[in-house]
Amino acid sequence: MKFIESFTIALRSLFANKLRSSLTMLGIIIGVSAVIAIMAGGRGMENYVTSTLEDMGTDILYVTPSNPNAPGAAAMAPGYATATLTLDDAEAIARIPSVLGVAPTNENFVELTFGDETLASVIEGTTPEFKDLGYDIASGQFITERNVASRDMVAVLGSETAKKLFSDEDPLGQKIKINEKRFTVVGVLSSKGGAMFGFSLDEIVAVPITTYQTRLFPQRTPGGEDAVQSIGVIVSGPEAMDNVTADIETTLRNRHRIDEDEKDDFTIVSMEQMIGAFSDITGVVSIFLAAIASIGLLVASIGIMNIMLVSVTERTREIGIRKAVGAKRRDILLQFLLEAATLSLIGGGAGIAFGWALSLVISIIATLAGFPLQATLSPLHVIIAVGVSVFIGLASGIYPAMRAARLNPIDALHYE
Repeated sequence: MKFIESFTIALRSLFANKLRSSLTMLGIIIGVSAVIAIMAGGRGMENYVTSTLEDMGTDILYVTPSNPNAPGAAAMAPGYATATLTLDDAEAIARIPSVLGVAPTNENFVELTFGDETLASVIEGTTPEFKDLGYDIASGQFITERNVASRDMVAVLGSETAKKLFSDEDPLGQKIKINEKRFTVVGVLSSKGGAMFGFSLDEIVAVPITTYQTRLFPQRTPGGEDAVQSIGVIVSGPEAMDNVTADIETTLRNRHRIDEDEKDDFTIVSMEQMIGAFSDITGVVSIFLAAIASIGLLVASIGIMNIMLVSVTERTREIGIRKAVGAKRRDILLQFLLEAATLSLIGGGAGIAFGWALSLVISIIATLAGFPLQATLSPLHVIIAVGVSVFIGLASGIYPAMRAARLNPIDALHYE
């Protein structure tokens, strides 16, 4: 009963000073809103990246060049990696048991031109197996083995690329320029959705890898062969991943004449590893940003402590009267703690609502900008936000509450 009575008195006191209470809660509202929006947006980003990578296929390994002399992650950085993979390496990997197909790929940024339309795009120099990495043909055909063997000047457009260049016109058979070189459009891919590194997976153009190597972006290995930037390996199933990875490592080490005591000049990464790495990155970034936003909560706690100290001073006579009629120190302590906790709890609840609304607005803006992001607020985030709000209230109110509880009744009654 004493708890309910103290809670009622706390509410009555807060409502008696509506403007002051509202301004005090504003700090909590802003701080919690920022944290909630960042955490919900970060979770949405993590889900988006994970779903995009999963759509590309989870039974896929990617083999890329690396520099064995570079430290750690720098071995895979563009400035460190040396061209070491070739089409012959891809053909050797294709002969490994449990490998259903390989898609050697070279990638770069290009400028596409059709009539007066100009479009920045990502070009994929690849082979017929590229479409097995999660693409379907909407019209026409994909690159053929004959196109690769003959180094044909043909191109297959992503759905968004075709739409932006040709609008409602049929692109099949049309001539486009890729970095001022003329190509014939032979096919259009179905919409895949998703984006990576700011580019939509539908805003691409695919050409035969041999054409890419000889006529667009020539690059050689130290041995003088045409280089391949990556090799996508389609595996028969998750259970075969480890064996195929080991076989690829053995095959490439033998082909590249790497001694037992030397490091690999290539890296093998599974889609599961990529998903895990991106999830870790987005998680760390979200936590870092939330920690920065939490500084606002610290400022809010100082505001609560300040206003509670003012409240104790203003209500000194009230405290003296309550003690004179039998209120104990713990009753006074509980009353002021409840006032501080109620302030922060109401502010935290409002902050959660505003933060969720803000994350939804950000999601809508991002989607309209062509970057579909669905903010996600987990129950854990709500529980943490409520818990932190109450803790801030209690921590900020404990000193003013103890100060009020220690007041001498006689001095309090004579206070003016």
